[in-house]
Amino acid sequence: MKISAIRGKRKLAPKMKYTHPIEQVANLNKAWYNITVRYILKQYKKYTMANNVSTRYIILGLLTRQPMSGYDIKQFLKQLSWLVDSPSFGSLYPALHALLEDTLATVEVIPRQDKPPRKIYTITEAGKRVLQEWLDRPVASGVSLKTFLMRLILSSNLSHAGLIAHLQRRHDQVSTHRLALEQDAQAMDQVIDLGDRLALDYGLSIATAELAWLERTLVRLSQAMPIEIVPGDVAISIAGGAQSRV
Repeated sequence: MKISAIRGKRKLAPKMKYTHPIEQVANLNKAWYNITVRYILKQYKKYTMANNVSTRYIILGLLTRQPMSGYDIKQFLKQLSWLVDSPSFGSLYPALHALLEDTLATVEVIPRQDKPPRKIYTITEAGKRVLQEWLDRPVASGVSLKTFLMRLILSSNLSHAGLIAHLQRRHDQVSTHRLALEQDAQAMDQVIDLGDRLALDYGLSIATAELAWLERTLVRLSQAMPIEIVPGDVAISIAGGAQSRV
């Protein structure tokens, strides 16, 4: 008997596309680039949102002192730009517009001859409540120096006990930070990079100076003593919101 074998069509495996090693590296770099860009954009978005929130409350705090124009606010913050990042006009005016939309502030347009009209912003009662709620909110541990300074600038809106608590929390935070720096310094080998040594010494000096200021200020506040500012050889005494040179 004749047996015939039926052979089925055998499927060939797909040919692997050859990729040159240089192209493989380029594709890998592209993938890492895309991941890096997404991460940077995510972090920038978080920073922008936090910065917008910070600008919102610092504006409300300044408006509790007196009605101000956008230029007045910008000039005030510019004086403290080396401590607190001064918002640009590109972020300041959108923040002011948002406060108007949320009825947290009002604006009065004052015409001027041969000049653009002057816009004066005033905080509303709703704005005062929102600001106070933010100031009364507990501050998380490990907050940035900028957040601490922002609340310090607005300390006239804090109660006496609230201000002391704010400074005490900062004291505890800086104490922990200095202790960690001291432990790092002890653990380091004697032969370390000059840059590392300078950075560590700078951090310890700053932490020590800030702790001295916090301790001195806490004592004066607890004893209802005037706070003294010493720019050079001139001491300025601040008590009850008034300033006098001594």
